[in-house]
Amino acid sequence: MTLDNLIGKLLERINPDRAAIQRLLEAAQRNIKDAELIELSNENRFDAAYKAIMQLSNAALQAVGFRTLTSKPGHHQTMLQSLVKTVGIDTDRLIVLDALRKQRNVADYSGDLVEDAAVAECIKQAKELLVLTQDWLKRD
Repeated sequence: MTLDNLIGKLLERINPDRAAIQRLLEAAQRNIKDAELIELSNENRFDAAYKAIMQLSNAALQAVGFRTLTSKPGHHQTMLQSLVKTVGIDTDRLIVLDALRKQRNVADYSGDLVEDAAVAECIKQAKELLVLTQDWLKRD
């Protein structure tokens, strides 16, 4: 399956905007820094790291000329899954990122606390995805 198969269902075509992509990368870097602030609650640290993952996923998707249809449910899942086609993550990493997405939903919609291990994993994944995305964009 290609990303083109998702046009009109989950994605729309856009013209890549280098400045917008750069802003997303910079925002992700700021969110990773915020996620590392131990003075913040686990929930806020997790949210910041997760937001960085979404910003990086969005940057990669935009770099190849797509944007999610945010009016459709599941746009976070779509952005994560698109990483397989954009930056080339493997299935194991996608499973981890999807588990973090589910953890974020549980925390946001039920008020559950976020454990230290989940915060650490989310920050780790955000940092690794930042490097992977930056390296991938340099090749483009």
